[in-house]
Amino acid sequence: MRLLLINPNISESVSELIRSEALRSASPQTQITVATAAFGVAYIETRFEAMIGAYAAAERAAELEGTYDAVVVAAFGDPGLLALREVLKCPVTGLTEAALASAILLGQKFSIVAISQRIRAWYRETVDSYGLSSRLSSIRALDEPLADIGAVQADQGQRLVALAKRCVVEDGADVIILAGAPLAGLARTVRDHLPVPVVDGVSSAVQHAQTLFALQPVATTAGSFAPPPQKPNKGLSPALVRMLSGNDSA
Repeated sequence: MRLLLINPNISESVSELIRSEALRSASPQTQITVATAAFGVAYIETRFEAMIGAYAAAERAAELEGTYDAVVVAAFGDPGLLALREVLKCPVTGLTEAALASAILLGQKFSIVAISQRIRAWYRETVDSYGLSSRLSSIRALDEPLADIGAVQADQGQRLVALAKRCVVEDGADVIILAGAPLAGLARTVRDHLPVPVVDGVSSAVQHAQTLFALQPVATTAGSFAPPPQKPNKGLSPALVRMLSGNDSA
């Protein structure tokens, strides 16, 4: 299968972290491609930044349409994931959705460890949108500015582990989710330092995408994820126009 992971942020260093963990996680038969947003921010912390990231992800998906069999929105919070499900005929998942799916198969309660305090409200809303708020123990996050988003693991690894331990001891978490593409691969490094399972969004998304592809689901033509009907548009890129024109449900 051909798996496309879209980084909705502009950080090439984060895209390299995504690529490395995806290659470690994928089956030998899976071809991995990582695409970085052509515009946007270095990393997403807010709802407004997520909106920009969703549009950037849609652009990359449209530009590369026809070159993939499944798509991963490779940012925690899954910006644009549900919208892409309306227009893509292949399976689509995201780091949050996939990590949550893994976590609830490993324990009853999970906690999320994040890279910034500002990001917590949006993450909590994302968990709620997936109907899993009752199983969320806590969201703990770093509380200092990030000097280099691509070096968070090296710069803040010990603090992130300490936060994860507090989630277990103080919050009752059965599973830890290390949230966000900048933390891709960290779970492999710290798994022996924590007393509960640790979930990585990238590896979870790759594995779940492979499973969905193997199941060969039919393309949706009805319901809330039916393709958008064709209608007049203006100012869209040629790639987005092509994507919309190929998804007429009227």
